Amino acid sequence: MADVNRGNRPLSPHLQIYRLPLAAITSILNRITGVGLTLAAVLVIWWFVAGAASASAFNAIDGFLTSIFGHLILIGSLVALWYHTLNSIRHLIWDTGRMMAVEQVEKTSYVVFAGTAVMTVLTILFVM
Repeated sequence: MADVNRGNRPLSPHLQIYRLPLAAITSILNRITGVGLTLAAVLVIWWFVAGAASASAFNAIDGFLTSIFGHLILIGSLVALWYHTLNSIRHLIWDTGRMMAVEQVEKTSYVVFAGTAVMTVLTILFVM
């Protein structure tokens, strides 16, 4: 039987007016950082292969990685590495059945964001 009230029902919220929950944002960011880390690994492998191939190939990729754009890519990869690591630790804790309440999920989300910032800055300071 046809639904005669189809026009009177509210529409589903669209992404422009719907605010994603923090857990959804952290999940999406975890997937994005995973892809980003894969691309960064390809870049590092390219650097190794160029080093083994010839001096000119190594100088080309090394010049790219030591440029401002290369440094931004490496810093972005570092942020992705720390975020993905800390969020994975949080997921391991969840696998034990702990910290699954909504309040705890939100608190640990903020801990992951803060930990990512702190660990990235500390890594940059200690490496340089």
